[in-house]
Amino acid sequence: MVIWITGISGAGKTTLSVALYELLKPRLPELVLIDGDAVRAMFGENLDYSEASRMVQIKRIQALVHYLARQGIVVIAAALYAHPDLLAWNRANLPGYFEVYIKAPLHLVRARDPKGLYEKAARGDMPNVVGVDIPWHEPSRPDMVIDATISDTPSALARRVAGAVPRLAAALPRA
Repeated sequence: MVIWITGISGAGKTTLSVALYELLKPRLPELVLIDGDAVRAMFGENLDYSEASRMVQIKRIQALVHYLARQGIVVIAAALYAHPDLLAWNRANLPGYFEVYIKAPLHLVRARDPKGLYEKAARGDMPNVVGVDIPWHEPSRPDMVIDATISDTPSALARRVAGAVPRLAAALPRA
C-alpha cells in the first residue's frame, strides 16, 4: 500500500507525512516514510532542479516505493513533482495507491517559504522552482484534496488521511 502525498514546495507534504507516520507507526510496524528531500540526499545530491532532473528524482522515488510496497510494506511518500505521466504510472503500478494532494496557492507558500526558495527565485538567484518557472501540474484525480488555506493541525490532518484508507483507519489509536 502506498500513500503518495504531493503539493508544491511549502504546501506541507513533509509535515503531514511525518504526522501520519508518527500517528500510525506504533500500531503499524511495517510503515515507512520516504521523503523526496531524503531520497535526493541518499543519491548524493547529483541532480539539479531542472524539470528533467525532477523526472529522474520522482522515478527514483517510484522505484523505491514500488520495491517496498511489493514486499508488503506500507509506504508514505512525500514528493513534489506531479507530472501527469508520473502520477498515472503510480496509479497503474503501485499497490493500494492512495494519492493526497495538498492544494496550496502560490501566495500562501511564498509567505511560508520554509526553505527560502521563493525568495531566491524572486531575486533571480534560483531558477527551476516549481510553480514559478517550472509548471506545476495539479493532480487531476487525487483520492483526497487537502486545502492548505484552512488551518488545521498536522495531527488532525493525519487522522483525516488515515481515516479515509481502511487499512490505515484500522491502525488508528483511539482518540
